This record gives sequence, structure tokens and C-alpha cells, in this order.
Amino acid sequence: MNLFIGNFGQASVIVAFVAAAVAAYGYFQAARGRALGDADRGWLRLARGAFFVHGAAVLLVVGTLFNIIHAHRYEYYYAWAHSSNHLPVHFMISCFWEGQEGSFLLWIFWHVLIGLGIMKFNRQWEAPVLAVFAAVQAFLVSMILGVVVGTTKIGSSPFILMREFMSDLPVWKTQPDFVPKDGNGLNALLQNYWMVIHPPTLF
Repeated sequence: MNLFIGNFGQASVIVAFVAAAVAAYGYFQAARGRALGDADRGWLRLARGAFFVHGAAVLLVVGTLFNIIHAHRYEYYYAWAHSSNHLPVHFMISCFWEGQEGSFLLWIFWHVLIGLGIMKFNRQWEAPVLAVFAAVQAFLVSMILGVVVGTTKIGSSPFILMREFMSDLPVWKTQPDFVPKDGNGLNALLQNYWMVIHPPTLF
């Protein structure tokens, strides 16, 4: 049972969320300052740095989740629920976005690329546009946070363990480190070439 990779992925999600929130605030202040004639670029530099950190953290989350699926780490519910031992690699790509968390992550990933494109090619609109854009990113990342604040759960983590998701199963009492030998598998309706390329092409 490999707990490190899940903890690493979850930590990356938290970094992505915090960085997106900082970027949103920084871009808001930069846009506000420009509207008021303030030439100080400190907020803009902070916002850009935070957005780069956000993008790097998102890439780490994507890579970590795909590793969990590809390496058949069935101690994690997402891998067990959406993949299996005999699934071809190209269908493992479909496994990535079959679940709600993976779909949010795909959306977040493409938004990072769009945000970087705006930073590169449209500096005039960077601050006002990315203030909204980064705030949207923070909201989307909150959907995969999976943290509990008081009695409120925020989002659903793709890195939740089987023993946490199905905590009422008796097997955990006798074998706390039990790992299924195979996964539940990808929905048969999604085992199609077009479902592999369909979600990315929508963006």
C-alpha cells in the first residue's frame, strides 16, 4: 500500500487551491490599481507567480492521479472504481475523466493552459481577465479538495483510500492494509475510441 503518492497528490491539490486564490486576489488588486492610475506592479508580479505555482501544482495532481490509475493502485478508490488490470493504456486515459473528480481536473488543466496563453499573448487584459479566471480556478479546485471544515465537506478528493470510502466493510477490521487484486473496471459504454478523444476535443 502506497500512501505517499496519495498524500502528495492531496497536498498538490491544496497548493493549487491556495495559489489560485492568491492569484485571483493579486490580479484583482492589480486591475484595481491600474484603473486608479497606480503604476505599482507588485500585485501583478505576485499574481503571476501564484498562477505559475497553481499551474505547476495542477500538473502534479494530473500526473499523480494518472500514476495511481496506470499503476493499478487499488488501495485508492478512484483507481479501483474506474480501471482494471486488463484495461488497455488508451482506455486508462478515459478512466482519468470517467469520474467527477477527473472531469473537474481535466477542466482545471485546460483552464491553466488558457490562462498561460492570456499571460503570454494579451498582457493588456491579463489582470482583469485572470482575476476572474483565477477565482473560477479556485472554485473548481475546491471541488476536488475533499477536506472537512467543521461539519462541512468541501469537494471530493480523487485520492481517497478504499478503506476510507468503504469504511463499513468488515475486511478493514481484520486486514487494515487490504488491497483489492483487481478493479471494478471502466464503464463498457466508455470503452470506445471516441470517448478517449471526446472530452479533450471539447475544449
